[in-house]
Amino acid sequence: MQFMSGLVVFTIAWWVCFFTVLPIGIKSQWEDGSTIDGTEEAAPKHHMVGKKAMWATIGAAVITAIAAVVVPRLLAQ
Repeated sequence: MQFMSGLVVFTIAWWVCFFTVLPIGIKSQWEDGSTIDGTEEAAPKHHMVGKKAMWATIGAAVITAIAAVVVPRLLAQ
């Protein structure tokens, strides 16, 4: 797999993984009972975006590694 192809696969895989892990572990202000005035009740109490970006990066790296092994073998046939 060429560098740019790998970068495209990684980018697409990262966004898919990020949107997959985004709703995991979220408690809204309404569920927590600590709604702040001027905010939506459904707004998350702690969004943990950094942690979720790390998990998305790990998932995207795994998917890219699998694609780097599988795609050349399929194209060689």
